[in-house]
Amino acid sequence: MKITEPTPGAPCWVELGTSDVASAAVYYRQVFGWHAATAPGAEADGYTLFSAGDAKVAAATPLYAPGQQTAWTVTFATRDAEALAAAATDAGGKVLVPPRDVPDLGRFAVLADPAGAAFALWQAGPFAGAELLNAPGSLGWVELATGDAESAVSFYTRVFGWTVRSHGTYAQWGIGGADFGGMSTVEARDREDVRPHWLPYFAVESVDGTAARAAESGGALLMAPTDVPDGPRIAMVRDPQGAVFGIHQAGTEG
Repeated sequence: MKITEPTPGAPCWVELGTSDVASAAVYYRQVFGWHAATAPGAEADGYTLFSAGDAKVAAATPLYAPGQQTAWTVTFATRDAEALAAAATDAGGKVLVPPRDVPDLGRFAVLADPAGAAFALWQAGPFAGAELLNAPGSLGWVELATGDAESAVSFYTRVFGWTVRSHGTYAQWGIGGADFGGMSTVEARDREDVRPHWLPYFAVESVDGTAARAAESGGALLMAPTDVPDGPRIAMVRDPQGAVFGIHQAGTEG
């Protein structure tokens, strides 16, 4: 079972904070074939939507806070951003950006779990989130890298009500009978710069072909295309500005 539309508690959007939105738009067009459209008006502050065909699948925004790292942020759908932010605080998390309105679209907030992994919330208005999920060129999986798996399970099951099931040595998050993500250790990333974080994986028709384009277009392969035992073929990429993302073979998530 796959989640194919925004669902409360599940990933519904992914957003890139980057030092160079224009260059990022060129890069991701080369890698995924995405089309970019920057929202008009000063109040949009350079917010740029990425589309796969006619479907909005992601966005990019300039870095807006001192010390903010270039990174992808995973967003989870909620019916009530205030209530979920309060629940996260009660469970030991932090509110980094309090719930606020995005005029004519919805309401968002940015939180961090007890280990510091940041994520966003989206309370839908007219805009529900990604118009395509679990299909080539769209978000297909999310993965938490953490140094404290026990604390993470306690936090996310309490706040979101997620299920957790073991898939061999890999823990997977789920909701409503559908697994949408997993959990690994920070140490498994095998890089000194890794902090607890959420990593998006985009579904692609060919992991090898997409990984080759990602490298040829100026990115760096942090993990070459690899077959996960009893799982999908995956790769991990750092884009030219430093944001990390994964790719996986479409149709093999979960």
